[in-house]
Formats: sequence, C-alpha cells, structure tokens
Amino acid sequence: MFDKILIANRGEIACRVIKTARKMGIKTVAVYSDADRNALHVQMADEAVHIGPPPAAQSYIVIDKIMDAIRQTGAQAVHPGYGFLSENRNFAAALEAAGVVFVGPPSPAIEAMGDKITSKKIAQDAGVSTVPGYMGLIADADEAVKISGQIGYPVMIKASAGGGGKGMRIAWNDAEAREGFQSSKNEAAASFGDDRIFIEKFVTQPRHIEIQVLADKHGNCVYLHERECSIQRRNQKVIEEAPSPFLDEATRKAMGEQACALAKAVGYTSAGTVEFIVDGNRNFYFLEMNTRLQVEHPVTELITGVDLVEQMIRVADGQPLPFKQQDLKIHGWAMESRLYAEDPYRNFLPSIGRLTRYRPPVEGRTERGGIVRNDTGVYEGGEISMFYDPMIAKLCTWGPTRADAIEEMRLALDTFEVEGIGHNLPFCSAVMDHPRFASGNITTAFIAEEYEGGFTGATLDSSLLRRVAAAAAAMNRVAEIRRTRISGTMDNHTRRVGDDWVVTLQGESWPVTIKADPAGSTVVFEDGTDLRVESDWTPGQPLARLSVGGEPLVLKTAKIPMGFRMRLRGADLKVHVQTPRQKALAGLMLEKAPPDTSKYLLCPMPGLVVKIAVSEGDEVQEGQALATVEAMKMENILKAERKGVVKAIKASAGASLRVDDVIMEFE
Repeated sequence: MFDKILIANRGEIACRVIKTARKMGIKTVAVYSDADRNALHVQMADEAVHIGPPPAAQSYIVIDKIMDAIRQTGAQAVHPGYGFLSENRNFAAALEAAGVVFVGPPSPAIEAMGDKITSKKIAQDAGVSTVPGYMGLIADADEAVKISGQIGYPVMIKASAGGGGKGMRIAWNDAEAREGFQSSKNEAAASFGDDRIFIEKFVTQPRHIEIQVLADKHGNCVYLHERECSIQRRNQKVIEEAPSPFLDEATRKAMGEQACALAKAVGYTSAGTVEFIVDGNRNFYFLEMNTRLQVEHPVTELITGVDLVEQMIRVADGQPLPFKQQDLKIHGWAMESRLYAEDPYRNFLPSIGRLTRYRPPVEGRTERGGIVRNDTGVYEGGEISMFYDPMIAKLCTWGPTRADAIEEMRLALDTFEVEGIGHNLPFCSAVMDHPRFASGNITTAFIAEEYEGGFTGATLDSSLLRRVAAAAAAMNRVAEIRRTRISGTMDNHTRRVGDDWVVTLQGESWPVTIKADPAGSTVVFEDGTDLRVESDWTPGQPLARLSVGGEPLVLKTAKIPMGFRMRLRGADLKVHVQTPRQKALAGLMLEKAPPDTSKYLLCPMPGLVVKIAVSEGDEVQEGQALATVEAMKMENILKAERKGVVKAIKASAGASLRVDDVIMEFE
C-alpha cells in the first residue's frame, strides 16, 4: 500500500480524499494556489505545496507544476479528484511515465471516453444502447439540416469535445437546426479548440440516470446501482438521489450490465460513471462516460456502504475488489443537495465573499434514525473565491425510504446556517417540499417547468404556516418577558406581557392566545384549535429548534421591528407579532414603495467587468448587449430590457464591482 498520496485538486473533494486516506493510514499532500493558501484542504493535509497564482490555468491544471510537487514530496500516487486534471489523458500518461500511480483509469480509457463521438462508437460496438444520431463529420449547416430531418425532430446538436452545457443546442425545425449548428460550432471552437459537431435524437420526458461502476486490474467489474440526477439547471446538477424512483429491477440490471460491458471494452479500472438518458417508457440511451469519481458519489456510498475512494486507492494498488455483484444490495434511500455560492433570487448568478456564519448540521445518526453527511471544503470566516467552482458543500441524507430521506433533508437544510454570501439553500429546500418532486415524477426539465419565471421563494401551505405562527407567538412571548427585565426602561410602572397577540405572515393574520407554563406554551387559535410549542430557544439565537404540535420545526431567525425574519423550507418570511391594538394601527400605515431603478443598469453579481459594449449618447435597442461581467468561470452578458439612450457610463472594463453597483445610466 502507498505511504503518501498527492491530491491534485482542491475544495470539498480534496477534503473528502484526505478523510479516507487518513482512515487507511496514508499520508496526504495538498497543492494550493495563492487564493487557497488558508483553505481547509491545506489545513487537513499532512503536507502542502504552493503551485502558483489563483487562476486554475496557471496552477491546478498545469501538469508540470503538479509533477514538480510530486518530486518535492516523494508522493507515490496521485488522486485527481474530479474536474481539473481528472480526465486529462496527458496527465495520466505523465504520471505513468514517471512511475507514479494514477488513482484512476489507464490513459487510453480516458482518451477513448473523453471524446463523445469516439465513445459513442465504442459503446455501440460493446452492445450499449445509444441515442439514434449521426456520428460522422458534418460539413456545413445545410448538411446539418438534412441529417436532422433524417433523424427526426427534435434533435440535439452537440460539440464532440464539449462539457458543462457549452456547444449544445436543441432544434425543433430546419431553421433552428441551421442556427444551432453554427452557434454550437462557434462555441465549441472558442471553448475547446475543437469545432467538430454531431447530431442525435433529442429524448422527450428525459431523466438523467447514471450507473456507478467499479473495476479492478483482475478483470472484475461491478455496478453499484444508479443515481438519479434529473434536477438540473443549465445542464448542471443541483439535487441527486440513489436509487432512482423511476427504474424497475429489470431496467436497473440491464443498464448496470451495459455499463460494465462498456468499462470492459475500454479496459477501464477504478471508479467511473456511465451516464444514460432515460425516456418516459424506460428506454435508456448511453450519454457519456465520466472517467473519474463524481460529485454525487456520496449517495451511492450511503445506499451500498462502500467507500468508493478507498476502493479506488486499493484498485490502484493492484488489489482485487473485495465483493461480487450479488453482494451489492440497495439499503434505504439517499439524497444530495449541492450547496452553491449562487443567488437563486438573481437567476443563480455567482455570489462571492466571506462566510460570516457557516454552521452545517451535525453529521451522523439523527433522532429519526436517518443519517446526515456533509462533504465540504470551507469553514466559518473563510473566503469564497471568484476563481473556482461555486460549490460550498454537498449535504447528503439517508433514510429507510425515499420519504424518510426527503424529510431528513428538509430538516438538515433548515438547520444549515450560511450567512455572508448568496446561496441556493432556499431553492434546495423549496424543491424538497415541491409536490412533484416528492412524487418522483421528475424530468431534466423540472426546474425550467416549475420555476419558469425564476425562483422567488417558496410559499408555505396553511398547516405549516399555522405551525410557524404558533412558534413565532411563543418565541415573541419569551422575547417580551426578557425585555421587561431590562432595568431603567419604565420606572413608573411594571410592564405586563399580555396573552393575546396577532401573528401576521405571508399575507395572513392569526389572532392567538398564549397559555404558558414552565415547560412551554400552548397557542390557542381563534377557531379553538391549539398547538403545543416547546423549545430551549433564547432571544438572540439565530437558529431556533422547536417542537410544535409534537413535530420538530427548525427556523433561522433574526429580529425585525415587532416580529422576526424567519427562514425555512425555502421561504423567507417577515413575521409580525403584535397586540390587537398594534395590529389595528399597523393597518393604517402606508407601504413604502421600492426605489425606481429602471433607468440604471446594475451589476447582477460580484465580478469583473470584461467589456462595455456601448458609449455615452448611444441609442440602444431591446436585447442589445450592453456589458459583460465575469465571475466564477461564468460570463454574463447584460442586455437592454427596452429601447433607450445611454446617459452616463459609471464603470469601465477591468473594474471589480459589487452586487447592484451602477454600470450605466439611461435618459
């Protein structure tokens, strides 16, 4: 077994590998850029080597710098994680040439599966079901239209060397095929230096389901069942689960066997993932093979009990797999929510800054009998950098059934405290509470269909609102009692805390009466029904854990005048708790209108101004590009919402802006 492993990655995956290596008694070496000098993976590793400036192109993906770090530390093996160099054939070949073990597949397998056209041909030869399409080189747009007609619309136009949704278009007719071919070709050339394009049938009612495979150097290959990854936006996964709520045993077996056949066809060893698209009739088609460990691997580990990183290291060491296919059963259900530093209220644009508060839920067994796991690479007080992927953490839960796993995830998300940056935690919570998600009736179009106008926060149902109202009333009583005990506030009489209050939230008002005792409060509603509230919450605590009506309720709280700001289940609520007299007077108050910003172009995310496309005095048309802002590897082109004239430009190319900084003003 190896004595020392270098991890050619950063963030949560580097921390994840370190945990397993530590368990196996293997020393670890971290590499880091200037931006990651104080990162968690650097603190956790036994050794750390500086490899250059913040941009990944000058540090993490420079093969020579990684090879130099290996020579400096004497590492015998390298785990590439995912992203960066994990699927780079040249890196794997450089390690092989230097006599350093690559904890991953052989370089020819990486090369074969890295090209979508080549991989599809190999898959067809291995008897793997593939999407009907044209794999040859397409000369021009006219040929693209002809081929699209032969396959039958709708079709997917894809870049052969693509990834991350770039160089990808859906065409429903000849005109869209013509336009999509040219756009994909241009995008592919700019992003990957390879403008080869292929066309295939676009699958309707598609579900993204992938099979986890594991192969050793002794001819053994197994599949560890499947993961459903259909909850996506912009072709990026947000929520994953294992197993899939859609597959039956026969389909699961067929997909697993085909995935193993493909792995054997390319001489694959280590952990890998074969991705399929599955239609509404459970017909499945090969999409691509990822020759690495995947972001969502924890859900597979939770339902199988197999540590995939450990098996990768053992396979790299030449050990055979310790189990056969028949040994791998599905135990329970697992969910994963990807917590990203991106603002769901601003179309998921990146958000950077300091984590002023970062308190994940406690890992391990829960009171309900489930499991919580949090794979992370950040800490409270740390910085979310603009140079790398915006992932903060992968929150995973396990339960005996799908409903149990979802409920565990709801509570875990409500418990997770993240402040200082925009993040998608409310969105993940909203998805968990969505009836369509709970039913399992999902496709890759779920987010686009259910949140067509963007995410504006969740609306809570009446029963949950009632529980929140009861909690707010009880919490307000505790806060009011505390306020009466502040000396010197009203010397001329003793302040008394009343029992009658009106709770207003989400546009509804709930008159309540509170009957308190030493153990808690019974909140009685106007219709005579009541809810028992018990908690150890004290005013000032940002997280309130309560029992309301005998069921757990977790709220993130902050004080506002005459009430609280409360966040749960994807909703962000202003909850006012007032005396009946205060409520009556509040109804007479005017509402403050938000400021008019229609004459300004505001920066939608913290980032760098790459380009200003207009000048002062220019007349602009609706949809015209005005400026380009970049952050976290994402370029955002800002366009005019309507016709107008540029009055003043307040920012220039190269400027670093905050959210809502003014870029230009219109007449």
